[in-house]
Amino acid sequence: MVSHISTTPFGRRTLTLAHVASQADAKGRPPEKAVHKWNIFRAICMAKNRLGVTERALAVLDALLTFHPETVLTGEGLVVFPSNQQLCLRAHGMPPATLRRHLTVLVDCGLIIRRDSPNGKRYARKGRGGEIELAFGFDLAPLVVRAEEFEALAEEVLAEDRALKLARERITICRRDICKMIATGIEEGVPTRRDGRGPADWAELHELYRGIVGRLPRTATRALLEEIATELSLLADGILNLLEMHIKTQNPSGNESHSERHKQNSNPNSLIELEPCSPKSWGAIVALDPEPGRMPDRTYPLGMVLDACPDIADYSRGGIGNWRDFQAAVAVVRPMLGISPSAWFDAQNVMGESEAAVVVAAILQKAEAISSAGGYLRGLTRKAAAGEFSLGPMLMALIGSRKREKQRA
Repeated sequence: MVSHISTTPFGRRTLTLAHVASQADAKGRPPEKAVHKWNIFRAICMAKNRLGVTERALAVLDALLTFHPETVLTGEGLVVFPSNQQLCLRAHGMPPATLRRHLTVLVDCGLIIRRDSPNGKRYARKGRGGEIELAFGFDLAPLVVRAEEFEALAEEVLAEDRALKLARERITICRRDICKMIATGIEEGVPTRRDGRGPADWAELHELYRGIVGRLPRTATRALLEEIATELSLLADGILNLLEMHIKTQNPSGNESHSERHKQNSNPNSLIELEPCSPKSWGAIVALDPEPGRMPDRTYPLGMVLDACPDIADYSRGGIGNWRDFQAAVAVVRPMLGISPSAWFDAQNVMGESEAAVVVAAILQKAEAISSAGGYLRGLTRKAAAGEFSLGPMLMALIGSRKREKQRA
């Protein structure tokens, strides 16, 4: 005599067509099919978002699998019948109400099937030989039936994760390359327009870069990341082409790469870490003051300097509208930071008056991280004399640091 297998849940629980479909699939399972239960569990964990199952529900499924004595799921004896008390213990002390809720999730997702007894209790009826003839509890057969589906979903998730990782790596490399190439172009005075074509200046290129990076949300899809990575790659290739064309058109005897005045990247041990993304535009290039005290043409745009060092504006009387106002604010800040006249004189001799003033503004911006402003300035002066310090990356790093602070806020 073959006992009737329970197909409906006990009590007020309802039966849905999805439950019937899961039971039909389990009924059509080849009895010789076998799967490794922990391999399938790992595949389900990787594909949990595709299956609509939660982490807490997976903890319950993990506990259910421990009640099956064998590592391999095969044959007919796939019903486990633990009590709620034992199941709660193996689910790391989960409350009974929470346990029931997540069991329902597992059933609705088609990962297990309820085989409820007439009174709703879970137990097994054994024969004379001690073998289980009929069990009431949770049937693990869907894990065997859908094993290939779970593995395919897990592979898709892994492939998606790999593609996301590659896209993020491309974006990170392109952002670094673009930032440093723009800084080099500004420092070396590389023209951006040839034969009347191309961007007007490096600030325009930086604005284009910011426009692309600004479309990056906190959580982005793979398609959006790949699209942005492609745009950044094209921009990086274009900027690199500008630098290479400039090198080819220069007279080797006048090329600064053969001169002792050639400037390398800024101090790698600097307290400021380079970050290529900028939270604000560089701002319009302020017209240089035609009167004495104006900054040389090689100096960075005032808008960019104020974007990197906004704290300097607090020490000006009526705001900073030109380079003369900037110099006046630096004159107030320098003694407040404890920079001696001799350190200031040496910095001006090596860096020039304009660059030294911008460096003081940068030191003010990072004052909390610098124990001795005078000693720090002397260190930068020595590196500048050796051709090991460059102002551009320092400004770009300060701009990026401000953006990260805003994001954390």
